[in-house]
Amino acid sequence: MAQLPPGYVPLIGRLSRWLRLGAAPIDEDLWQQACQALPWVRGLDPGRRGRLRTLASRFLHEKTITPLAGLELSAADRVLLAALCCLPLLEFGADGLRGWSQLLVYPDAFRVRRSHVDAAGVLHEWDDELSGEAWDHGPLVLSWADVQADLDEPDGGYCVAVHEMAHKLDVLDGELDGTPPLPPAWHRQWARDFQRAYDAFCATVDAGGETAIDPYAAEAPEEFFAVATEYHFSAPGLLEEEMPEVATHLARFYGPSPLRAA
Repeated sequence: MAQLPPGYVPLIGRLSRWLRLGAAPIDEDLWQQACQALPWVRGLDPGRRGRLRTLASRFLHEKTITPLAGLELSAADRVLLAALCCLPLLEFGADGLRGWSQLLVYPDAFRVRRSHVDAAGVLHEWDDELSGEAWDHGPLVLSWADVQADLDEPDGGYCVAVHEMAHKLDVLDGELDGTPPLPPAWHRQWARDFQRAYDAFCATVDAGGETAIDPYAAEAPEEFFAVATEYHFSAPGLLEEEMPEVATHLARFYGPSPLRAA
């Protein structure tokens, strides 16, 4: 084999660098439309808003946004989706976009077929109706109607886009377990505090008690993290009141909730 010349850069390396650096700036009018439509963006200071615009540009460059089932998305809709999905990345950065390449958008809630084999070997199958889904190494899926509902009630405790993005962050370390990639000391602290809060929350739900936080958070540790993420962005005061240690970790991980300054 012939010796490669000094300074040789494989094609894949050049292509990868081009993909990282080639994001075009978002048109000013489209960006202003997104800022007006997204209550959370209105609460960001100029520095964080600028970071979000850069992340959204990167998102639009790297991700294919595919509307399904007859849905049509305008250029402004696509900028809005990119900005909304990038809200959880304001502190974590563009590394949070690794590992997937497509956003699928349904007009409304969508149905998926589930199956499970129980301990007795019996196969159970059922249909789930979802507002969003994040595949471990595949696309992120959203319901456009649910995104719009979140925009109409930004302080209601729900935000499907940031919920699914939390799953994307969670799985970056190879495990979907409610703990995103963190420095070792913080990882230990996070795991301890989240486990304690999760166990207490599950005990309340299992006992049939009322919870101020959506009981879906008791489904699994990863759902607890994703639901808590929704409350950080859409009802931070309630999260701080109900789960102060969790709220402190999320404020450190995501930065202060934009609703605090809105």
